[in-house]
Amino acid sequence: MITAITGAVIFVFLMTPQSKTIFHKLLSDDIPTKPAIAGSDAERLFNFFRDCKLFRWSDANNDCEDRANAICILLDAWNVPNYKGWVFSGYYLKKNFGSLHNYWNFHVAACVPIKENGITEQYIIDPATSDKLVTIADWAEAITMTPYSYHLVKSGHYYIFPAKKIEKDNWYKRDKRNTRWTMQGLTGINGVSAKGRAQLSFNKHSVVQTEKKFRELERRGIEK
Repeated sequence: MITAITGAVIFVFLMTPQSKTIFHKLLSDDIPTKPAIAGSDAERLFNFFRDCKLFRWSDANNDCEDRANAICILLDAWNVPNYKGWVFSGYYLKKNFGSLHNYWNFHVAACVPIKENGITEQYIIDPATSDKLVTIADWAEAITMTPYSYHLVKSGHYYIFPAKKIEKDNWYKRDKRNTRWTMQGLTGINGVSAKGRAQLSFNKHSVVQTEKKFRELERRGIEK
């Protein structure tokens, strides 16, 4: 445990010995220990999303927030408890030491709670960076290039953090606008960027088809 005192505010970070990543408790949501799902069900979900053609896992450098959001939307529709795991480079979050692979500022992925031996842990669904389910701490550790990174868990309905000042409760929730960005992201278009807005002029039909397939999957669920 590391405790830092700034003025009257006490910050508490947790990390394992010799770890490159720190759990940022103050930014993380208070996650209930239940409901949780069986490990076998979580493996099935991971394999399904890994093989699902709607997700561009090979394009790991783009649209991670849209892939994570899309999975959480589907899991909500299927009544599966879900959250999002976030990892930030130390430099980006605190202007301090610490970097992520590919020089990412942050990365995000959907996660599901698994209860084993009386303990509930969050397991990440992110075929872009791992070929199997991993705990959020192991996921963040693998993504971290140089110490330290900061990882945390947020509710699945949060889409993105504010660009300037990141606090626990000021994140942007899922709404029609960022759900539209999610459909564009699944199509391979970053609709928030200038380049993405230009691409939309020529790819509106592709986005419509992506959303149609997504909504069909949302209604159908994982086939038995």
